[in-house]
Amino acid sequence: MRSLGVAAALLAAVSLAPAAQAAVQLRITCYSDGNECPITKELAARFTQQNPDIQIEIDEVPYSAILQSLPVQLASNNGPDIARVTLFGSIQRYMLDLRPYLKDADQWEANFGPELEWMRSGPDDHGIYGLMTQLTVTSPFVDKTLFEQANVPLPGPKATWDDWAAAVAKVAKATNTPFGMAWDRSGHRFAGPAISYGAKYLSPDGKPAVIDDGFKAIASRWVKWNQDGTADKSIWAAQASGYGDAFADFQNAKIVLYLSGSWQLNRMIKQIGDAFDWVVVPNPCGPATCTGMPGGAAFVAFKETKHPAEVARFLDWMEQPAIYTEFMAKTLNIPASAAVRKAGVNYDLPPAGKAAMQALLQNADTLAPLAYKLQGYHYNATIFNATADRLSQVIAGGMTLDQAYQRITEDINQALAAAK
Repeated sequence: MRSLGVAAALLAAVSLAPAAQAAVQLRITCYSDGNECPITKELAARFTQQNPDIQIEIDEVPYSAILQSLPVQLASNNGPDIARVTLFGSIQRYMLDLRPYLKDADQWEANFGPELEWMRSGPDDHGIYGLMTQLTVTSPFVDKTLFEQANVPLPGPKATWDDWAAAVAKVAKATNTPFGMAWDRSGHRFAGPAISYGAKYLSPDGKPAVIDDGFKAIASRWVKWNQDGTADKSIWAAQASGYGDAFADFQNAKIVLYLSGSWQLNRMIKQIGDAFDWVVVPNPCGPATCTGMPGGAAFVAFKETKHPAEVARFLDWMEQPAIYTEFMAKTLNIPASAAVRKAGVNYDLPPAGKAAMQALLQNADTLAPLAYKLQGYHYNATIFNATADRLSQVIAGGMTLDQAYQRITEDINQALAAAK
């Protein structure tokens, strides 16, 4: 009887013991330029092995979903814990300040200072809202094989956009290539050449002042190059709004020069390989400077998460130099971390890829301060969208340049009024 009493007591004790605590579930919405999401899954699995109280589910989505669906989800309190995003201004009000939860916020500031400012609401905001997964730089990719076939020398490192336009037109004609060049349909891509030609974009008080002589100088050139066949006008004129990618044109040798950015390196290596010789060249110059535009994507956290400490623990783990370096090496990205960039990343790249990465790193080191300032402007998307949409209408024959300049200003003012 005594044994039965002991057993009953033990059973009662077990029944009263708290149930083992279930692991915290974190949901990450991720898009890939190349292989960022698969590599994140790989690293997240390792993190979970070391932190079994946190489980991570990664939903890979197209970039369009980040631009269109994610803001709607966040507005309805149905967003993920973390998402990989590029444009911070439109969703900044939903983002979680990680600073109180990080092990060493000063280390984040030291390594990601300029990029952290891009995610903040203004100069009085000192929050840390996310981890940069890359630093990008817009740069031209050039089909060197076509230059060699045409027996035309590549323009030098201080060549202007005018020099390059003349050279690629000559190469295209000599090799029966349909077009000399294409730029991604993006106001962000357009901004590098514009700043090089003297565009200021922002007034001294930090407000948009887009239409000036520098902006007009490159806008008139870009429209002319599209209309005279130097550029493939279908990239900009074929759609009324949204991003347009010209990678397929470059891959299929339909253009000589492609203005895009460092995020294309993975695709260049995997989808073009050694089909022809391609190179990254210095960003062409204008009268003011020779610059591209910086950018990048970040894993940002959101206020609605029920697990802010766990979100910070995962991002803290990803920020560790060894893990961050591995992520850069496997995704073929330029590190945003100053410490990792200084230490260097051992990229496993073929010769063409290594040369391209070196050129991209050099272009990243020569970005104009204004390019960083514009990238950090809270409402830069309104400027970029208005630029691409209205210049596309000019290229398609729907309005004049003077009308476009007026509409760009009106579009930006209306968007800012709506935002306020």
